[in-house]
Amino acid sequence: MTTLPNTPAPAPRWAIRAAHAAALTTVPSGLWRIALALGLPVGYSDQVLRHDFHIPGWGVFYVIGLSVVSEAFALLTLGLVRPWGEVVPRWIPVIGGRRVHPLAAVIPAALGSLALVCLWSDLVFWWNVDETPAMLGHWHTVVGIFYQPLVLWGPLLAAVTVSYYRRHR
Repeated sequence: MTTLPNTPAPAPRWAIRAAHAAALTTVPSGLWRIALALGLPVGYSDQVLRHDFHIPGWGVFYVIGLSVVSEAFALLTLGLVRPWGEVVPRWIPVIGGRRVHPLAAVIPAALGSLALVCLWSDLVFWWNVDETPAMLGHWHTVVGIFYQPLVLWGPLLAAVTVSYYRRHR
């Protein structure tokens, strides 16, 4: 397969795998939050759900919205290894069909990976922290397991971002 002079090389296999892994890191915690919103037993008493999380109530929309927005941001990682990260899809008004300037993808992705590392790196120490008093029984461990993949989101995004930058410079 020959490429045009301005066409970047395809993403390496490791970067494609890392992008897919990054997109999956938010799924376990998102599913846990959705279960929480639906009132399923996920470690909190009904009293804590009502008082602290406002579930049932507006808290349902908040935790489901948080899960959806988190997954949407995680899926953007795929744009760094897919064609829609190089050329804006035609269906987007005004800018559809234009090439994406590499820094327009690299700068937000790099800042995002830095923010994610800062936000989620403390989860590595989840089991060194006293259990949350509001959580019942073994749920502190279960929640820790569901949230641990988020620790990988920032580093995976950073690796895919570096790959994108190298292919597009």
